[in-house]
Amino acid sequence: MSLSLDDYRDAKLVRNALMELRSVMTRPWVIMEICGGQTHAIMQYGLDQLLPKELELVHGPGCPVCVTPLELVDKAIAIASRPEVIFCSFGDMLRVPGSNEDLFSVRAKTGNVRVVYSPLDAVKIAQENPGKEVVFFAIGFETTAPVNAASVIQAKNLGLKNYSILVSQVCVPPAMEAILSSPDNRVQGFLAAGHVCSVMGYWEYHPIAAKYQIPIVITGFEPLDLVRGITQCIKQLEKSQHFVENAYERVVTEKGNLPAQQMIERIYAPVDRNWRGIGSIPLSGWGLRSEYNDFNAETCFDIASIVVHESEVCIAGEILRGIKKPNQCPAFRVLCDPTRPLGAPMVSSEGACSAYYRYSVNSGN
Repeated sequence: MSLSLDDYRDAKLVRNALMELRSVMTRPWVIMEICGGQTHAIMQYGLDQLLPKELELVHGPGCPVCVTPLELVDKAIAIASRPEVIFCSFGDMLRVPGSNEDLFSVRAKTGNVRVVYSPLDAVKIAQENPGKEVVFFAIGFETTAPVNAASVIQAKNLGLKNYSILVSQVCVPPAMEAILSSPDNRVQGFLAAGHVCSVMGYWEYHPIAAKYQIPIVITGFEPLDLVRGITQCIKQLEKSQHFVENAYERVVTEKGNLPAQQMIERIYAPVDRNWRGIGSIPLSGWGLRSEYNDFNAETCFDIASIVVHESEVCIAGEILRGIKKPNQCPAFRVLCDPTRPLGAPMVSSEGACSAYYRYSVNSGN
């Protein structure tokens, strides 16, 4: 029987799913939800308070704003400060703190910084402003990569010489491997990000599950999705099983969206990427292929000499690796809040710190 969206939020169905979870769980386990959207849903719907106390959820690096490295934020600020530039970005990035200021501060002074909802909007701005250099801050995981790539193709087809993108595209599977191979890893099972898998499928996850002997369950973002996904993960752990399971079948297929993958492959090549708070992960992202260098903001502007300064108080890196929770940070709600953030997880709509700040003060999960 197919369910409606309301069914996935139905309290009775969620309670029944929680009862099943409790019936199969016999010992403590630690599960990481990769996606920041899942973290917010867990907190928003109070699932952190309803799940068995023996189950610990830790929050992964699946927030694209949070993992954008500080040097790229500082490069964005440097570019946006130039008088010849119209700098376009998603709204979340404007409040992400750089070493000394943020994009919002640049806009408040003299910078022409605009919030857009799609990189294709930035291409249109470039068409309308031929005397300006228009730069789009192309951040994100596999979900944003196709449309960011499409903007480059469209700009090239239009013959635009004043459009470029500052690329910070990262990929989930290498980050999972980095977490699992860390000596301080505590994660015993993963909830994989449904939106990412809707684009890329989940064929990349089979080798990870086998290599690290860990269950990986793809799940969605509604309460029933999450509880069912957790239950399937626990069932595997209780039976010492480790395979990839799709609990989001209404959206995700194993092969994913092939045209979107082809778009990504056409424009991007795999590169090492630096993740804020985590460090460099080999082949964990994409960069523009050499034939599209004319659209690469890092080569169009002289910004190679950026020197960064991270906050000494913020523990965002430990939070993104699942080592600590936001409310274990000494700065949480004291020195750091959404009006004066020390780190990106307090700013982003998918950040774990903002979820804790908004929905819970003393969450134990």
